[in-house]
Amino acid sequence: MRLTVKNVLKYKILNNAKIVTGKEYAEKRHIQWISAIEMPVENFVRKNEAVLTTGIGCGQDPETFKRFVQDVIDSDASALMVALGRYIFDIPTEVIELAEMNNFIIIELPWEIRFSSIIELVMKEINDIEYKERQKSEKVQQELLNLILKDTDLRGISKFVEKHIGHPLVITDRSGTLHEKSIHTQSFIKEWKKYVLQGILPSRAESTLLKGDPMFQKFQMIKIENRIVFQIPVLQVADNPQGYIFVLVPSSESIESFLTLFRVNVLEHAATTIALWLSRRNAIEETKMRLRSDFVHELSKGEFLSLEQADTRAKLLGYNLKLPYVCIVGYPENMKNLFQKRKQDYDSYEHWLESMIQYIEEEVYYAAQSLKKDILMTYQGEQLVIFLETPGVKGNENATNFLDLVERRLGNLLPEVVISWGIGNAFEGISGFGESFRHAGAALSIGRQKKGFGQRMMYEQTRVDRVLLNLASNKEMEDIIMSTIEPLVQYDEQRHMDLIGTFIAYNQCHGNVSQTARSLNLHRQSLLYRLRKIESLTGLSLIDPDDLFLLDLSIKIWKIGEHAVMAGQH
Repeated sequence: MRLTVKNVLKYKILNNAKIVTGKEYAEKRHIQWISAIEMPVENFVRKNEAVLTTGIGCGQDPETFKRFVQDVIDSDASALMVALGRYIFDIPTEVIELAEMNNFIIIELPWEIRFSSIIELVMKEINDIEYKERQKSEKVQQELLNLILKDTDLRGISKFVEKHIGHPLVITDRSGTLHEKSIHTQSFIKEWKKYVLQGILPSRAESTLLKGDPMFQKFQMIKIENRIVFQIPVLQVADNPQGYIFVLVPSSESIESFLTLFRVNVLEHAATTIALWLSRRNAIEETKMRLRSDFVHELSKGEFLSLEQADTRAKLLGYNLKLPYVCIVGYPENMKNLFQKRKQDYDSYEHWLESMIQYIEEEVYYAAQSLKKDILMTYQGEQLVIFLETPGVKGNENATNFLDLVERRLGNLLPEVVISWGIGNAFEGISGFGESFRHAGAALSIGRQKKGFGQRMMYEQTRVDRVLLNLASNKEMEDIIMSTIEPLVQYDEQRHMDLIGTFIAYNQCHGNVSQTARSLNLHRQSLLYRLRKIESLTGLSLIDPDDLFLLDLSIKIWKIGEHAVMAGQH
């Protein structure tokens, strides 16, 4: 309920008042305050304030009075009531035209009406309205507290608040991630995530909606396409938001019509209630997530000696360890680079990374649900470790289909994120968790070396690479390799001729000089010079099969060993 200009004009004391301009707006223009003021206006008139004046100081100068009226209009006052008979005898034509041009209300008052009588009546009605609104909002506050005591879920609380404010509500954590997604459609969730990832929501701006009005200090307004979104922080200790309430309002509705005292009070009570609910829920969820994450981490490290030892904890956490699984390890490659592009929208890299990993995990869970597969997951040491239920232990086609679905969804949500994947062997039994994790990690490392970032590699495809890695770790083999190719490495570093790359191309072309020259875009004589240089530096003949094999093997082992070191440092 609001006090309008039309309501005030119904007072008996104003029977002889006459509305000169803006009659059609009298029912829409509401009054929050009332005051008597003369020149100058300066900043003494507030928005939605009814102004009483005698026009003293304007005398018979219409231009001075017009400037005074313009200042009142600029202050967003509700109406101007002018007492006629001593300083102003008639409202000048140019003032009437100014008011009509600005859709502003001017009311003529008989001189004998006391301003104090009007102010008393208006303030009494404003106080009565505020008292009723307060009573109404206090009732809502009590009902909200009862919902908390009854252990009502966030969906129930949200629906209760929506019923009282008349607009849809969105509740998120501090990063903008939606709570209670079941309230919203899939298309809305996708759209919301897009705004969050673009840094539009939640707003990090310092400015409030109406700085001069203490009632709205906590409110921020964000315009998005055909909507106005009001953002209210859900606070915890030291006034740091632990989440936000967002109210979705059509852009056709004005700020004034939406932000009634009752709605503001309800939203502030809702923020307090939701803060209590989130504090309790977050404590439970964080403990549960930590326990689940720690448990999966222990499984991946092979720290359980028997199924019985692990199964008790697994059942408490909702996991079934008796199913066949395959381990998949994912490594997000470019998180820090992406953060540099968006860091102005986030408090810290850790805060941003937390929300990004949360979105990735959501898509992983969704993919598993779509395929009706059980899943165990943790994010540890910059790696996403996933144990995916698989139909059997003979093939990993299930993991491939799963990653195809994950990457399709991530491609829509996070197209710039690059993730490399390693797929271990499928297994059954408690000992398989640790082994499949190690194999997935080895496949990830080898895949990044051979295929580059953003690719996937299965452990069963790495047999040759594993043979080479084992050879690389042999001390005698290491001496043979280095004595064979060290002269080439040093020469390449000094002259930048890439003799090693030249030999690889020559070997791939089966010793065909013309074909090799074309592939390297070299003149034939330049290639022959390089080949002779390789022979002279290594003391090996490129036409001798044994020498050719030794040089090829040495380069392959050297390269995979070098990449393994680099991957370890990464």
